[in-house]
Amino acid sequence: MSLERSVLRQPVSISGIVAHMDPEISPSDYSEIEELIVSEDSPVGIDARKTHVIIIHKLLQIEQRLERLERLAAGEGT
Repeated sequence: MSLERSVLRQPVSISGIVAHMDPEISPSDYSEIEELIVSEDSPVGIDARKTHVIIIHKLLQIEQRLERLERLAAGEGT
C-alpha cells in the first residue's frame, strides 16, 4: 500500500512517514543547505524565515511542474 493510501485510511505516526522516505542526503548537499539557513544569531541555529522562504519557493516550483505535467497528461500541451 502506498504512503498516500495508508495516510488516508489510518492515522500514521511521524516515524511511519519517515520509514517511507529516503532520509539520506549527500554530504555536499547537506553542507550547501546548511550554509543557506545557518544563523549564529538564532537560538536554534537557523534562520527560520529564510528556511521557510526556501521551502515555500521550492514547493511553488514543484506545483508549477506538476501543473505542466497534468496538462501534458491531459493532452493540453504546454
